[in-house]
Amino acid sequence: MKLTPMQEETAALIGSRKSVLLLSPTGSGKTFAFLLPIMDRLASDAIGKQAPATDTIRAVVVLPSRELALQTEHVLKEQERSRQTGIRGMALYGGRPAMEEHRALKGTRPHIIFATPGRLLDHIAKGNIDIAATRILVIDEYDKCLELGFREQMDRIGEVFRHCPQVVLTSATRFATDAPDNTETPQLLKDRKLTTLDFLNNNEMLRERIEIIKVPSPDRDKLNTLGQLLTEGEGKSSIVFVAHRESAERIGKYLAEKKFDAIVYHGGMEQDRRERALGRFKSGASNVMVSTDLAARGLDIPAVERIIHYHLPADETTFTHRTGRTARWEAHGETCLIVGPEENLPAFIQADRTLDVTHFDIRPTHPVWTLVYIGRGKKDKLSRADVAGFFCKKGGLNASQIGRIVLADHATYAAVLTKVAGQLLRNVAGEKIKGMKTIFEEIRK
Repeated sequence: MKLTPMQEETAALIGSRKSVLLLSPTGSGKTFAFLLPIMDRLASDAIGKQAPATDTIRAVVVLPSRELALQTEHVLKEQERSRQTGIRGMALYGGRPAMEEHRALKGTRPHIIFATPGRLLDHIAKGNIDIAATRILVIDEYDKCLELGFREQMDRIGEVFRHCPQVVLTSATRFATDAPDNTETPQLLKDRKLTTLDFLNNNEMLRERIEIIKVPSPDRDKLNTLGQLLTEGEGKSSIVFVAHRESAERIGKYLAEKKFDAIVYHGGMEQDRRERALGRFKSGASNVMVSTDLAARGLDIPAVERIIHYHLPADETTFTHRTGRTARWEAHGETCLIVGPEENLPAFIQADRTLDVTHFDIRPTHPVWTLVYIGRGKKDKLSRADVAGFFCKKGGLNASQIGRIVLADHATYAAVLTKVAGQLLRNVAGEKIKGMKTIFEEIRK
């Protein structure tokens, strides 16, 4: 793959074993910027198949959410499939028993771990992981990790890894790094000399690829205007951002009543429900995602065409992170702000145009994809190629009728064209995949 200038410069510094503070906009590819040079370093240190005795943790990546930890682990595994260096990684996060992870750690023997702060400290305190051989610590989305509830944990992580020779911090916004005696300066920064790479001016380039649209709502309750805006969008992949979990559920219920293929996503949901919802949206089986700002950071969802601010962003940082879910890499996108009769656009936002949707009759445009659940996953030695081949051979499909395939530990989520989903399920009913009996069913919600 061809790296961007930001990725090349960051990779060069990390490769030369310097500690780095990377400031770069959302959607600019920070994960590749730090992960690829780490893989190169571990490979050059002969970790993997060439030196199986070195089953030690050599790199730790700290991330603010379970989804981001799993996503980064997935990037590593995708790269490892093509590189074949033998580097192993594992995600550690809350919401599942720590003992279960401890057993998995013994079996995986990872060289890189991707962990949320609390779960990482828990495993270290229990002696489940040995970080003595760790040569590089990465804290991704560092500004997020400094927010309420994370600060104490981040200071503790800074103390635990004080002897780690190399530290990399990434952030999509600037944060206080003032004088060393400033109590607001994180301990990790006080004790380190970091080379700062500031690419946040690239937001100007990002601005050229995003159209900002003001959408007036005649009613304080903006539900009707939202339905009309989604109708006007004719099925564009859209994330609707709201301020509260209760609002997400209420809007999700309204859209379901109007027959939109919408999913709800927030931190109060059970993880299994959240995973299924995200799988539906990523696969294209749902074209509307209603979310709190939980989805505003870190999640790499391909081809989001439109961001909708149902509740106006409280500050410029929130606006930047929400909007950064579209126009990923070199794509173009829209960010729409629904403005009620008693509201005004925040001073930090200048709209490119105003869109009147009041003349639209609410009518959903349904996705072309349907999500199929398979009750086997990567722990069952199932691969994407296995699923695609099975759907073609036993299901009677061709490759163009199969979309994104997402593998979980013991389940697989595969997108197929809606018009052939019924035929597929009838054809594979009772069949075995790789000699295994399992369930094949459509995921509706």
